[in-house]
Amino acid sequence: METKAWRRSLTGLLLTWGVTRLLLLLWVFKVYLFPGPDVTSDVSVIYQGWYDVLRTGTFPQSDVTWQYPPAAALAILSPALLPFLEYTQAFFVMAFAADLAVLLLLLYAGLRPGRRLRGAWVWVAGVPLLGPTVYSRYDVMVTAVAVAAVLAAARHPKVAGALVGFGAMLKVWPALILIGIRRRSVWASAAVTAVVIAGLFSVAMPGAFAFLTFQRERGTEVESLGSLVFHIARHYGWDGSVLLNYGSVEFLGPWVTTVSTAAITLTGMAFGVLLLWRLTATEFEAHTAADAALVAVLMFTTTSRVISPQYMVWLIGLAAACLCFRASRMGVPAVLVLVACFVTVLEFPIWFADVVGSTPLGIGLLLVRNGLLVLATVIGMRELWRESVPKQAPTAPVPDRTEAPAQEASASS
Repeated sequence: METKAWRRSLTGLLLTWGVTRLLLLLWVFKVYLFPGPDVTSDVSVIYQGWYDVLRTGTFPQSDVTWQYPPAAALAILSPALLPFLEYTQAFFVMAFAADLAVLLLLLYAGLRPGRRLRGAWVWVAGVPLLGPTVYSRYDVMVTAVAVAAVLAAARHPKVAGALVGFGAMLKVWPALILIGIRRRSVWASAAVTAVVIAGLFSVAMPGAFAFLTFQRERGTEVESLGSLVFHIARHYGWDGSVLLNYGSVEFLGPWVTTVSTAAITLTGMAFGVLLLWRLTATEFEAHTAADAALVAVLMFTTTSRVISPQYMVWLIGLAAACLCFRASRMGVPAVLVLVACFVTVLEFPIWFADVVGSTPLGIGLLLVRNGLLVLATVIGMRELWRESVPKQAPTAPVPDRTEAPAQEASASS
């Protein structure tokens, strides 16, 4: 009976994945148009422009929208593996392949003894909630590397470390996976991999680290937590503006630098909490690395100056990796992330004009989405702390030695 239920669950999982991914492909190939602005233009205009530059053996050093570590070039160049397709078509296929790779990783992990398929369900259900944006950004490729690293951490530490190092050279954030891993071999493998990749790109291609300057000069993006200050302030006479700046739609004007600085400070404080947890935690289980990775990336995403819709793909992947483990306590944060994904597709791309225009609808969607992320972060950190940081045992009362002689004398008499 249990075997039949398991088979039905697996069959339903695969059918759901097939139907939803077919729908995503129909959207990005524009067989059916998704509501809102065209999210695939980043591939046909920006990515393809970078592709043309990268093929010449140099990074796009004069393009401020290039804000990624050097290995990101591999993702942008990956459509060259399918020379029989146009660039945009090949990119969508490569994104689809990365999506499939994550599913296979989660199935492999979920079918092992002591695991479950709930993690695979999170991925299957979560990705289509973001609409065609998932296949129109290279973040799904980075997420595939990160999920592989998290799932390999317990059994293959050196492989996990190499994957973390490679992922960090793709888009930095996979380095946060290390926060929940104690094995030195993982850290060493990650460091060696990152150094080797960075060195190779530095020697082979000029401008490998120009992205550091471009990233530093970003402002407050209109979907971030800090942007809510300006969305509301616009209704009370704030005279700033909303413009496409450094590759995203950002607020420009009075107090923007202050809010951006506050966001960076908040990120630093969040990492301080993570560091305190890491120094005090002593109970590490097989799922702790996955749980800690999800909490760390939640903190980074929620407090960032930029919360682009594709960032949600990271959270879906890590939440799915967590729920492959029966003992994981990230069930509630995972549900909150899924709901936040649905709200995200409403604010981008469906009603993005309302977000840019700071209408009540746009502000409401951002309040709900960002509120869900804050709640998921707080609950995730609380659960991680409760499980891995031991409670102090109550100290036994110390007897008052000054009364002992008097009591002994009374007993003897």
